[in-house]
Amino acid sequence: MNEESTDGTNGCGKVRTGTQNEAALLALMEKTGYNMVQENGQRKFGGPPPGWEGPPPPRGCEVFVGKIPRDMYEDELVPVFERAGKIYEFRLMMEFSGENRGYAFVMYTTKEEAQLAIRILNNYEIRPGKFIGVCVSLDNCRLFIGAIPKEKKKEEILDEMKKVTEGVVDVIVYPSATDKTKNRGFAFVEYESHRAAAMARRKLIPGTFQLWGHTIQVDWADPEKEVDEETMQRVKVLYVRNLMISTTEETIKAEFNKFKPGAVERVKKLRDYAFVHFFNREDAVAAMSVMNGKCIDGASIEVTLAKPVNKENTWRQHLNGQISPNSESLLVYANKEESHSKTLGKPPTLPTRLNGQHSPSPPEIERCTYPFFPGTKLTPISMYSLKSNHFNSAVMHLDYYCNKNNWAPPEYYLYSTTSQDGKVLLVYKIVIPAIANGSQSYFMPDKLCTTLEDAKELAAQFTLLHLVPFCPEKRV
Repeated sequence: MNEESTDGTNGCGKVRTGTQNEAALLALMEKTGYNMVQENGQRKFGGPPPGWEGPPPPRGCEVFVGKIPRDMYEDELVPVFERAGKIYEFRLMMEFSGENRGYAFVMYTTKEEAQLAIRILNNYEIRPGKFIGVCVSLDNCRLFIGAIPKEKKKEEILDEMKKVTEGVVDVIVYPSATDKTKNRGFAFVEYESHRAAAMARRKLIPGTFQLWGHTIQVDWADPEKEVDEETMQRVKVLYVRNLMISTTEETIKAEFNKFKPGAVERVKKLRDYAFVHFFNREDAVAAMSVMNGKCIDGASIEVTLAKPVNKENTWRQHLNGQISPNSESLLVYANKEESHSKTLGKPPTLPTRLNGQHSPSPPEIERCTYPFFPGTKLTPISMYSLKSNHFNSAVMHLDYYCNKNNWAPPEYYLYSTTSQDGKVLLVYKIVIPAIANGSQSYFMPDKLCTTLEDAKELAAQFTLLHLVPFCPEKRV
């Protein structure tokens, strides 16, 4: 074990010397039988533990730990995290000075132990007045590749990515909603490890790399939202994708009712995907196994259990028409087919309520155009005389929401910064004058955008989510 001879404290105001630090860590190693190695700015405890045979634990077994006191080390941390289960590996990030960097990664031997650690140790008071944060840690092994020629097939994209990057395991390509012979203009590339994906991203990210003569877009794919197994065991709604635009809700309901008449409660279809609600979970699970891969109106469908969405993420979904936090279903943006959603091509999430109330968000409304005939009578109206479901944009809905509560319009203040690769990144701060003197003086999202429109929309979404406590009725 390579341990620096620096001083630290033991959390009780007493200085603990480097020798004492080393003695405490050696005592921990002797007691547990684990090895400890420090390299590349981190100190590894275990990985594998004594007597371990077989491969490392699967994804989902690791948790991230933040807000660790800088003078706290494995001899104090390991016993705390052992309460949740057997530790496979504990990685504490270290400074050159010998202090830790305030965060660590703990890998357990099972997913259940990792979930237990999150439940019992998140916001745990590890020292008087010092609370740590614990959440799931997932090594992202998937890249989003945009601006791919739409006529390219999965096999062609897979072969090309294997030529230009190493460690490619698979390529996920979704067919166009309007033409099943073409792709959607983007793909997800799965790598054998996070390191392989990171190396590929580093190679492709400068923005000058081309495939088939096209400059591609490269970024990390947004990881799928993790939903605990207990919650998923209660789901009785199926997410169905790759449907034909022309397929109706009636057709979907009839097809899913074939295996057991009357099992389907209702169907909600949006563009080329749908949610099929069942009366019983058992029927939903049975239908999923029967219907996955079946053809409806000539399209081979994919069927999975829908994932309930976390209420904190409803308005935070990053634009691209992914989800709307309304009471019924999803909201479809006009050019979703052309948009490059970095989530794995699907929004299998069920909207929920915020704080037990409906969020101040627009119910889903059909988006289409009608012919305008000469002589059609038009009547001037105010936008505020409309109902909330006529608004699709969060910016418009925030303005409407303020007006309905007799508040002055929201005020937008634009800020910018520069990313490491030189891009100008934008964020809006929103002030609601009617509540500016209260506990929340302004609203600003925790993400930056590359376009003005996205920055304004994201800020409005964030504000709508957090406005619920300030509205007397908590709804429009």
